[in-house]
Amino acid sequence: MLRSLYSGISGLNAHQRMIDVTGNNIANVNTAGYKSSQIQFTDTLSQMMYAAGSPQGGQGGTNPAQVGLGVKVSAINTNFAQGSTQTTGRAGDMLIQGDGFFVTRSGNEMLYTRAGSFSVDANGTLVTSSGEPIQGWTGVNGVVNSAGQPGDIRMPVGASIPPARTSQMGLKGNLSSDVPPAPAVDDTVTIPVRVYDNSGATSTATVEFKRNTSPAPASTDWTVTLTKADGTVVGMPVTLDMATGRPGAGTAPPMDTDGNITFDLGGPDEYKVNVSDMTMYSGQSDARVFSTDGQTAGTLTSTGFTVSNTGEIVGVFSNGLKQVLGQVAVATFTNPNGLEKVGNSQFRSTVNSGYAQVGEAGSGGMGQLVGGALEMSNVDLAQEFTNLVVAQRGFQANSRIITTSDELLQELVSMKR
Repeated sequence: MLRSLYSGISGLNAHQRMIDVTGNNIANVNTAGYKSSQIQFTDTLSQMMYAAGSPQGGQGGTNPAQVGLGVKVSAINTNFAQGSTQTTGRAGDMLIQGDGFFVTRSGNEMLYTRAGSFSVDANGTLVTSSGEPIQGWTGVNGVVNSAGQPGDIRMPVGASIPPARTSQMGLKGNLSSDVPPAPAVDDTVTIPVRVYDNSGATSTATVEFKRNTSPAPASTDWTVTLTKADGTVVGMPVTLDMATGRPGAGTAPPMDTDGNITFDLGGPDEYKVNVSDMTMYSGQSDARVFSTDGQTAGTLTSTGFTVSNTGEIVGVFSNGLKQVLGQVAVATFTNPNGLEKVGNSQFRSTVNSGYAQVGEAGSGGMGQLVGGALEMSNVDLAQEFTNLVVAQRGFQANSRIITTSDELLQELVSMKR
């Protein structure tokens, strides 16, 4: 009878723990990066009434008779299933699609989290909402060495990029090979190009292709002229040889091996115009600019960055120029269920989780990153409410064990009277 009391008490304790776990899951239904917990029960040691007996002397064997002594919590496991995605559009929000954790530094200790709501502090360090630095690799001149030791990611917020003048432009299109109808007129194709000077000021230059129709209207030579916005012709016109339908060896002055023709601005400055993608076939003339360099001055702000699938943080300066500023590291574990929860949606490694394997997102079985989005809680609210009812009924049933046992004890006491 006393055994039933202890069984009932153990049942109350176990189901109270189930209510605690379920309640915590429900409380964190909207917590970004939260991973729900699942409780498991097991029976306790059973008292042996009599042991098993083997068949002998014409008698059959007997099975052991045992009385259980209750229930206990065997495990509280963490469910690391992917949570739902919430798109935010915020630069500092990141999501891991697949396995892995963000690595944060708390003092000298490394912690791990799936909550990807980050920001840049006053020192330019990428930190969590509680101020802990995110670990990864800081870029140097747009290059990241992810083979090195991870550390705090520092972004040069407020850094400026100086202006640069235009020195190269690439053209693409077709110059018609068709002969103009009589009376013969020169075929002319004009392409406007936006260019920058040394101060970053913009203007529109013009590249003109003019067919040399004299003495032959069907000539395959074109005169290329570059003119500034003020009407000044840059350098000397170039004769472009298109006899093969592509820029050829007869171009004068000669092109370089990459298909660039050069217009001298005087001194060390010059324009290189790439014509390797120009053609001369039948049809309409149609040409355009597909690339130029040069820029105005630009500044990086604390929200001026995007994140790639591999975790590269790409800074977007106010002039539109992009540069890799760093890369966010991702960690995986042999046994994620061995991690210890420490609050703030963070985990600590333990002797049973294995060592953290830190690397680039999207490599070595690690998930890819998604910028401008957060992973929400993976709590299944319908399941948790069901668990809550089950735990409540289990608690009530075990309390009835104690009540019934108490009534039997009272009956025994009353028999003495």
